[in-house]
Amino acid sequence: MARDRDLDAADPLAGFRDRFVVGDPALIYLDGNSLGRLPRATGERLERLVEEEWGGELVRGWDHWIDLPTKVGDALAAGVLGARPGEVIVCDSTTVNFYKLAVAALAARPGRRVVVTDRDNFPTDRYVLEGLAAAHDLELRWLAADPVDGPQPRDIAAVLDEDVGLVALSHVNYRSAAIADMAEITRLAHEAGALTLWDLSHSAGAIPVELEASGADVAVGCTYKYLNAGPGAPAYLYVRAALQQELRNPIQGWFGRRDQFAMGQGYEPAPGITSWLTGTPTIVALAAVEEGVRLVAEAGIKAIRAKGIALTEYAIELHDAWLAPLGFALGSPREAARRGAHVACRRADPRQLCDELLRAGIVTDFREPDSIRLGLSPLTTSFAEVRTAVDRLRTLAGG
Repeated sequence: MARDRDLDAADPLAGFRDRFVVGDPALIYLDGNSLGRLPRATGERLERLVEEEWGGELVRGWDHWIDLPTKVGDALAAGVLGARPGEVIVCDSTTVNFYKLAVAALAARPGRRVVVTDRDNFPTDRYVLEGLAAAHDLELRWLAADPVDGPQPRDIAAVLDEDVGLVALSHVNYRSAAIADMAEITRLAHEAGALTLWDLSHSAGAIPVELEASGADVAVGCTYKYLNAGPGAPAYLYVRAALQQELRNPIQGWFGRRDQFAMGQGYEPAPGITSWLTGTPTIVALAAVEEGVRLVAEAGIKAIRAKGIALTEYAIELHDAWLAPLGFALGSPREAARRGAHVACRRADPRQLCDELLRAGIVTDFREPDSIRLGLSPLTTSFAEVRTAVDRLRTLAGG
């Protein structure tokens, strides 16, 4: 029996694959770090919601829909993010939430006009910060971190001073999968008097996230990758309980107001995390988020992380044996503790190779300038798929 079959036979999470829709069993899908597969329970839940709740209850459904953003947020906090009840809410998009939290954090540090981020941070985060800098005469202090290893605590320490109000970074780098040291970087920022804003989009649902233990101030993330909530599903944001009286949502929408159905004059924030809502919540999409989060919590982050490490270790082993002799270089950290759940393979012609893989029935993705990402979503990816994909890539690359 081949090694990949042994690994699959011993996989305690193998049964979870059957909990997802697999429309074409022959398709090898290694892009769950961009869009997760559809959980079967989600389709069933949405059918009930549309037919019975929306169709039958109509506006009366708001009697139980109204609390869904905080209910799902609490489930995320407990099962995925290492946070406490009342610290996470599901709403809006990652970009909008990032904007809200960045503006609020900077307002809480008046006189400090410097924001620290890295040039390899996810594009939407960089673009929001560039817009804020232009609008409010802020200075962006860019880090030119190692493209594989990402920002290190020493890099952050070197640029911190009394002018820095905010440090904004991704927990897991979207290209290389490098994991930032959230606890140590947050500690350094706090020593300098700054707040931290973390983007969890490529970590939540794939690796342990410990927001409370790390001392993180605020965080955002999407739900359509490892949380499998569907294309364009609403994002979430985290505000540490100790900061909820200090930070204020800059987008004063009616759902963030106390007693919003009173339709009163003037804006009075709702208590706690609810104040970070803006417009009317997307109830159908929230139901999909709840099902995705429930599945991840059932599997358990510890088990998910163990399989993620095993999958990426196997992919790197095959990379070194089959791809490195063909001119590939590993674009992800080799140390498992510093690597998320995808592997980047670097070569001069990755876009062409991604296109050829797709024609061969293997879905990966290309990231500028030179990376093929193999997204190894632990709940839906088998070791046999990893072997087949890397073997096919070897053939297409001339091996």
